[in-house]
Amino acid sequence: MTSRIDEIVSAARRRLRRLPAHDVPAALHRGAILVDIRPAAQRAAEGDTPAALVIERNVLEWRCDPTSDARLPQATGDDVEWVVLCSQGYTSSLAAAALQDLGLHRATDVVGGYQALAAAGLLADLSVLTPAP
Repeated sequence: MTSRIDEIVSAARRRLRRLPAHDVPAALHRGAILVDIRPAAQRAAEGDTPAALVIERNVLEWRCDPTSDARLPQATGDDVEWVVLCSQGYTSSLAAAALQDLGLHRATDVVGGYQALAAAGLLADLSVLTPAP
């Protein structure tokens, strides 16, 4: 029997055009914003993500919603390509779907999350890119 949360994650992923780790550098070159939603303790244990904007999960929608008083300067409209990253690519799927619910239709996440980027040796590639302000 599939758990309810597994069903919810699967439904969220069906709505996304998820990025494999090797496609992340190209997405950033075209202007996507990589958002690391891992909590501080997890970032400290696993490592930072170069070129990523850190927005912890509990405030993500408010920071990315272009109609929110708490939005970040990068939240300029519904066409922003938000690429959400968590540790393994589960929480990020739910978060990206929540951004799509706000009308941010280009929101997606990274298959396998931070761990996939690290395993593919892509963190060094990201370090040469300018971090999101």
